[in-house]
Amino acid sequence: MDHIFPYFRSIILLRISPVKLLPILVIALFLKSAPELYAQKKNESYQLHISQATSPIVVDGLVEEPAWQAAEVANNFWMVLPMDTSRARVRTDVRMTYDAQHIYLSAICYHGYVEGPYIVESLRRDWAFSKNDNFIFFIDTFDDQTNGFTFGTNAAGAQWDGLLYEGSKANLSWDNKWTSVVRNYPDRYVLELAIPFKTIRYKKGITRWGINFSRQDLKTTEKSSWTPIQRQFPTASLAYTGVLVWDQPPPQPGPNISIIPYALTGLTRSYEEKTPTQTRFDAGLDAKVAVTSSLNLDLTVNPDFSQVDVDQQVTNLDRYELFFPEKRQFFLENGDQFTNFGYATIRPFFSRRIGLGGVPIRFGARLSGKLNKDWRIGVMDMQTGRVEDSGLPAQNFAVVALQRRIFSRSNIGFLFVNKESLAYEPAVDKPRYSRYNRNFGLEYNLASSNNLWSGKLLYVKSFSPEQSGKDAVYAANLQYNSRRWLLSGQYEAVGTNYTAEAGYVPRRGYERAAATVGYTFIPTGGSVLTHGPTLTSFYFFDASGKQSDNESYLSYAVTFRSKSVLTAWASTDFVRLLQPFDPTNSGRETLATNSEHRWKAWGTQFVSKPQSLFTYGFSTRYGGYYVDGTRLNVTADIGYRFQPYVSLAANINYNDIRLPSPWGKTTFWLVGPRFDLTMTNTLYLTTFLQYNEQVKNMNLNARVQWRYKPASDLFIVYTDNYLPNMGEPGIFSVKNRALVIKFTYWWNV
Repeated sequence: MDHIFPYFRSIILLRISPVKLLPILVIALFLKSAPELYAQKKNESYQLHISQATSPIVVDGLVEEPAWQAAEVANNFWMVLPMDTSRARVRTDVRMTYDAQHIYLSAICYHGYVEGPYIVESLRRDWAFSKNDNFIFFIDTFDDQTNGFTFGTNAAGAQWDGLLYEGSKANLSWDNKWTSVVRNYPDRYVLELAIPFKTIRYKKGITRWGINFSRQDLKTTEKSSWTPIQRQFPTASLAYTGVLVWDQPPPQPGPNISIIPYALTGLTRSYEEKTPTQTRFDAGLDAKVAVTSSLNLDLTVNPDFSQVDVDQQVTNLDRYELFFPEKRQFFLENGDQFTNFGYATIRPFFSRRIGLGGVPIRFGARLSGKLNKDWRIGVMDMQTGRVEDSGLPAQNFAVVALQRRIFSRSNIGFLFVNKESLAYEPAVDKPRYSRYNRNFGLEYNLASSNNLWSGKLLYVKSFSPEQSGKDAVYAANLQYNSRRWLLSGQYEAVGTNYTAEAGYVPRRGYERAAATVGYTFIPTGGSVLTHGPTLTSFYFFDASGKQSDNESYLSYAVTFRSKSVLTAWASTDFVRLLQPFDPTNSGRETLATNSEHRWKAWGTQFVSKPQSLFTYGFSTRYGGYYVDGTRLNVTADIGYRFQPYVSLAANINYNDIRLPSPWGKTTFWLVGPRFDLTMTNTLYLTTFLQYNEQVKNMNLNARVQWRYKPASDLFIVYTDNYLPNMGEPGIFSVKNRALVIKFTYWWNV
């Protein structure tokens, strides 16, 4: 760390404003981290040799076949948590083999020194990592330490699969075809799985894949990894994978075409509009064509992009649009190259802009994947239909993304987005939609070989009719994350006229500077695992250079060896409104533009240990608010499980806002109980209720999902929306109801 501090001493001596200084600091640290970009792969010496199976494999959890006895064993794992300086105390033995169609893995997960049954949430797919005894593994099929796949199960046999991107992040919304079986014994559980070569993407002829195995045993609070990984990083970090060495290049999967038809029928009725019950029937087709073993073509005709799982409601007191992630399968594979270009609040392309809100999608195509170890490509074209009620014309969305790896793990990315209205005829009495909107962007993503340094340099420019000047984005950030230190800085400048109609950019016409400093103390014993402070501060400036927002946030977190976490925090805020704003965000009177508001607040957060059948968490916030008012916020999350079949959960959010006239006292309740019944790891019933006082809505959603074959499902979904009538006869009045039955089938040609 000594080599970093001279830069911070320079900050004090130069006395430069934060906005002007931060780009200089970020570039200086980029140059300082350059030697880390060329280093050899960290865990190159950890190698597991995989050979073709010497006998047929039956996926039954018994691992008794001769092929398993002949396979090389990966064991003697390293502990990651609670401490990353010793070998794991809980034993795990892993073997891998393959045949012409599948890659196979078996894992024998022995119980630790603490007695008791395994701990899982339920049999639901893609469970929460922190709440389950589990075994998962990560494969980097191009050995580029950036993108890959993850598969695994919890101790009860519920599956986990996802796409890995940006070196360690997992998108668990991705599903594909593979099989697994878990058997439990008094001293261990045994996992056996088979992944078709057609399910994953890899380059022809390559004989080295990145690989790592991760095990969590909640009874002993131990997380372990085959290769050594520093405790501040997730075990999904591809920079720390070992090497899977093939005895020969993996077999080519041959013709790899998947046809995925769907059929949907349902009944809907709107009581608000007093319309009769309407019947719906839709059918469509998706197809996946492997152009090569590493390049995939997705096609869709008349897709159904209705959400069988609705978004979780929130109490929104923010001045800007909220973000909800993409969950639709068509957009997920290699979706990071499109959607994650830029920053969380500067996304030139966001796929949820396409086909939601009643806009029909006619057809679409997407080519994505690897050209070789260094080049990735993504090309997408989607066509939507005209919406007569609003006058929205038919529109075309075309996106081109190209990425080139440089150094060991960094890359340069290019993105072009074109949204164009077809047969454009703006009418005087209807909303005016733009004829076109285009975005062109370049970014450099820094990722050091040891994962300690990460960052980004970004430039984006937009093009729209009658738009000129102040239409670009400049941004940069850099982060250093070691075992004890967390240091980061970020700078953004978004032009007043910058527009991304097919993206997510909730705020324009500003400059922002942000910095974070954190330190972690690691005791050698006792009930506390780690503790330490984190200080974050950011400043917003408007287009004229005048400060509009500032928040400084100081927190202190204590993580216990039981895995419960307690955090206390305090903050100061300044806001100068750039447009009228209702501080209750409920359609009432607004505060004036350029009015200034300052306040202080403090609060706590707590998450209980996951080993208990009863789990809970809470957060509190109390302090000032707009116009010298006060705001109290209390949230609670509680859960109880009858493992592995039943999971009960509820989240509660209460806001008490007190402001001068004309607002006075305002309270908002948000309550969401949820019931999960997982009869098997392929048959689920989920029922949840969401009462949102702010938007005056109660939503009931009940869903049955039967995964009758891998990646093939039958859904039955019932939805009710109610309008609360507090203080009037009757408690609720029905707004609308819907019953939907959807059938999907995954057919490999």
